[in-house]
Amino acid sequence: MPGLWIGTSGWVYPHWMGVFYPFGLPSDQLLPFYAAHFASVEINFSYYKLPERAAFARWRQQVPPGFLFAVKGSRYLTHMKKLKDPEEPLARLMERARGLEDALGPILFQFPAQWRRDLERLERFVAALEPYAPQRFAFEFRHPSWLVPEVYHLLQRARAALCLPVGWGLPRDEQLTAPWTYLRMHGGQYGVGFSEAELQAWAERIRRFQEQGADVYVYFNNDPSGYAVRDAARLRALLA
Repeated sequence: MPGLWIGTSGWVYPHWMGVFYPFGLPSDQLLPFYAAHFASVEINFSYYKLPERAAFARWRQQVPPGFLFAVKGSRYLTHMKKLKDPEEPLARLMERARGLEDALGPILFQFPAQWRRDLERLERFVAALEPYAPQRFAFEFRHPSWLVPEVYHLLQRARAALCLPVGWGLPRDEQLTAPWTYLRMHGGQYGVGFSEAELQAWAERIRRFQEQGADVYVYFNNDPSGYAVRDAARLRALLA
C-alpha cells in the first residue's frame, strides 16, 4: 500500500493553545505532543531562515520512529536567486536538513507568484539535484505559465513531484510527475478552513492517487483559528 502522511505546515502557533495543545504545555513539549497525533509536519520556518543542522537534529530526537519532516527550501534559492547558481545553497540546505537523518521527508521549493516560466533555469536546477538522489523534491509553482508539459517532463526525469496547491486562487494541475505527490491545503472554498464536502472530495482524489501507486504527503497551512489541525485530523479519519 502506498504511504500516506498527513499533517500541518508548522507546529508552533500560540493560537493552537487550548485548541490543540493543552494550556501551559512547555514549548519543548510542543513537537512531541504534535508527533503523538500526526505522522508528519512541514517545516515552514526554513523558508525564511535556514536552521542550523543542530536544530534539525534536535527535532529528530523529539519524534518517534516513522515520523517524517517535510522541509520547505529557503526563499534565498527560489525568490532571491531564482534558481541561479544553486549548487552552494543547495549543498548548505542538504547538509543541514540531513540532521533529521531517517526522519527527512520531501523537500519543497515554492516559486514566486509573479515569476514566469524559465525552462532553461529550471533545467539547470533539476540537474543540480541529481547528486542528492533518491531524496524527494517537490515544486510549488505559483504562476500558471509553469504548468506545461515541458516542465512536467523535467520533473519526471528527476522523479520530482508537482505540488498541488489548494485554495487562494493558486494555479493547479493535478498531474503525477513522480511515484508520489505533495498537497498543500492553503484554504477552502469559503474560507480558511475546509468544509466536510471539500475534505471528502479530497479524500477521494487521494485514494485515486494511491490506486495509481503514489505515496501522498498532505499539509494544511498555518491558520488563525486552528482549522489546520482540525482539518488534518478529519482528512486522516476519512482515509483511515
